[in-house]
Amino acid sequence: MGETRRQAILSGSEFEERIGYARAVVDGDRVCVSGTTGFDYATMTISDDVVEQAERCLRNIGAALEGAGRTFADVVRVRYLLPAREDFEPCRPVLRRCFGEVRPAATMPECGLSDPRMRIEIEVDARRGSGAGAPGRRTEG
Repeated sequence: MGETRRQAILSGSEFEERIGYARAVVDGDRVCVSGTTGFDYATMTISDDVVEQAERCLRNIGAALEGAGRTFADVVRVRYLLPAREDFEPCRPVLRRCFGEVRPAATMPECGLSDPRMRIEIEVDARRGSGAGAPGRRTEG
């Protein structure tokens, strides 16, 4: 059995350099994508609109997944972090477009974020060959 190598995926965000973290980490067949906000990392600007921020979060996450050789179809867990829970409702259509067929496990805590301009932060865990798109099964309980 070969040795699994850890690989850091960087986005170029100044936050990664300042704080000392990677946008994503590949560990074998798993990828953990850090909490990702709606900043455009090339310009370090962020929209005031929560839906635009959610769309940018997903573009940033998609780029990290691509850099790790994964796609949204490989996502098994998503966490939506919002300072104001009422901001979640307008984001639902954007999130559904991305995760509606994938159906990852999900959580949405209301919490403070590190910059008051940030209105949503999203983090995901993915696994190569997770079998996304398989029919869902309901369980009782």
